[in-house]
Amino acid sequence: MRPFQLPLHRSRHPFARALSLVVGVALLGVMLVFGLVVAGVLLVGGGLWLALRQWNRARAVGRTAPVAGGARAPVLEGDFVVLHEGRPIAR
Repeated sequence: MRPFQLPLHRSRHPFARALSLVVGVALLGVMLVFGLVVAGVLLVGGGLWLALRQWNRARAVGRTAPVAGGARAPVLEGDFVVLHEGRPIAR
């Protein structure tokens, strides 16, 4: 036996059937409107966030000091080891 079971009988009264239909359609409409509002807020918020990010990047590029004498931009340097498959690694 199931611990929770919905009543499966349908009302025979025509007014009750019509009222349940209207309530169901109204609930679907409310959920649709709510979903569209949430989607609109997300789209507008995402667009504003992207625009603000691009604006901040453009301002940051304008503030960087020009490199004197045509020197290169700083390079991240480091050591690396090439590992070959099949060969043991010397420790």
